[in-house]
Amino acid sequence: MSIKRSLITIKGIKDGLVFRLDEQCDFDELLAELQDMLENSHQAILSGPLVAIDVQFGRRQLADEQKLQILDILRTKRNLLVRSIEGFKSVEVRETAALRTPVTTISGMVRSGQVLRHDGNLLFLGDVNPGGSIVCTGDIYILGALRGMAHAGSEGSEHAIVGASYLAPTQLRIAEVISRPPDSGEEESSHPHETQMEFAYLLDGQMQIDKMANIARLRRDLNVFKGV
Repeated sequence: MSIKRSLITIKGIKDGLVFRLDEQCDFDELLAELQDMLENSHQAILSGPLVAIDVQFGRRQLADEQKLQILDILRTKRNLLVRSIEGFKSVEVRETAALRTPVTTISGMVRSGQVLRHDGNLLFLGDVNPGGSIVCTGDIYILGALRGMAHAGSEGSEHAIVGASYLAPTQLRIAEVISRPPDSGEEESSHPHETQMEFAYLLDGQMQIDKMANIARLRRDLNVFKGV
């Protein structure tokens, strides 16, 4: 007796679920299993509170229309929030692309419940409020207060950084590393007007916080002003 191979696997991560789709099977067969899975199984996982999911289809080549078909099925479950749908990219390719991408400037305000997504490096002029999020494949620089969530290197680049004029996030994430900065509430209350631009980066897989003036130690390709 043969055992039917599952075409879709679900992996839990700290802030959601990852749906990994089979790379070789017929696309219609894949859609049918996805539909059946949502309707008849995994109810404990896929029902209830809102959950963010990332869809990975590996080396399979998908047209935009096929991606929309997948999204249409997933949207039948109202508690599923599709965060991304993407194929395979090596870490080296993703990191090189992110570092070579110019910085895009966007202004505004990210309010609670809003998510700003960007492919590349981002300079955001404004505040990110609690409950708001910025997610980028490259670096994130915020000329304003970061009081919400920021995820740099969202496609796996551990060289990405998050910088802000006022760094007080609910959560920081670089690649797959999630952390909150050290609790500085006492310092803020004793020195309420003393702020400095800081940035977060990874060192040996651990989140670190430093003054923005020290970024040249990490990014040696930057042009550094030394005065006369």
